[in-house]
Amino acid sequence: MKKVFYLLLSLGLILQSCNQKDKCDDTVCPNGQVCVDGICQGTTTNVIVTTNITSNTTWTRNNVYELGGRITVENGITLTIEPGTIIKGQTGTGSNATALLIARGGKLIAEGTETSPIIFTSVADEISIEDVNGKNFKSPNLTPETSGLWGGLIILGSAPISASANEIQIEGIPTTDMNGLYGGSIANDNSGIIKYVSIRHGGANIGNGNEINGLTLGGVGNGTIIENVEIVGNQDDGVEFFGGTVNVKNLLVWNSGDDAVDVDQSWGGTLDNFIVICGQATDHALEIDGPEGLYLSSQVVKNGSIKGNPSTELGDFRSCPRGSYENIFFFNFPDPATTSGRGDLSISNPTGGSNPTCSTDNLLSGVLTFSNLQVILPSNVLLTSVFKDGTSNSATSVTTRTVGATRINYNWTWAEQANELSEF
Repeated sequence: MKKVFYLLLSLGLILQSCNQKDKCDDTVCPNGQVCVDGICQGTTTNVIVTTNITSNTTWTRNNVYELGGRITVENGITLTIEPGTIIKGQTGTGSNATALLIARGGKLIAEGTETSPIIFTSVADEISIEDVNGKNFKSPNLTPETSGLWGGLIILGSAPISASANEIQIEGIPTTDMNGLYGGSIANDNSGIIKYVSIRHGGANIGNGNEINGLTLGGVGNGTIIENVEIVGNQDDGVEFFGGTVNVKNLLVWNSGDDAVDVDQSWGGTLDNFIVICGQATDHALEIDGPEGLYLSSQVVKNGSIKGNPSTELGDFRSCPRGSYENIFFFNFPDPATTSGRGDLSISNPTGGSNPTCSTDNLLSGVLTFSNLQVILPSNVLLTSVFKDGTSNSATSVTTRTVGATRINYNWTWAEQANELSEF
């Protein structure tokens, strides 16, 4: 009888052990460390960065750099990142959220190439130097929907903004940190060069529901070069412009958690040749707000291809928006009549204020313009049901597009390697 008892006890312990989740299942350790009982042990081979960059510095492709907090490139300092370099942010939220911040007067020279892009990602991402050297730019273990694992890339400059003052603090950075100020009067301000850069799995929560954008551009001037940028799986916006005059070319946003492209504070630059792939959490492909102060400027957004999702709106143009939107192709959006307004493009006037019809007024007066918008509509859906508030005059229902982005510029991206661009 005792033998039977001990046999059953042993079987029970074995079953209990099998049912217990391995504590290392969800733990990814930095290069060189191993997981033991859920804890990373050993010495990492990553170069861990824990202090601000206060002298000119170069990060080289033979290392993986690990951000141990909010790391600032301070005024007058240049950080150069070699092509093919991997930068990983540690996990953290609130004041511990990791990010790379380029302060006003600082510069980032992150000039990757089509065959050796620079990758910003999370420490949970197992992508390695060997992967990048082998031209494999996909994450080996994270999905494109994975988000919020670290912060993002924040670039601040001295170009004009339309806000309560000529210079203000960027959202998410404590007011005690003067490196968070942006804005000024230097339209051609130069914050560096950002080319062939992929930013992934970011958007950590800073507090009060405020997450970091994949790429934040606050008062960035047109002396800055930003071309060939991919943003994947960010918990907040893909890219957000807070005023400034910077021009961006060849931008891809995939699976943003809020808006793909967000404009505020009278951004006065150009976005040319862009692709948006909306995910299940994407709110708007385009969210465009107008000035928040006396300074008035307008942006040009052109040559874009936008793939929708059942939960996503094409765009919301609100609070006195200004600018020109042209040669943009939309597809894969739902019928607004069956999805509570999802799947449309609208003009929204502000609630109250001194000019409660300014958004409509800007459209009627030509301050806000649309031209050559094309869309593949769901079956039996009218153009006026999707393009509302008079914007249907600038839109056409098509079966084959003749406007939009040029796909060949994105051959280097994770999206291309994952075959996500076949419809573009």
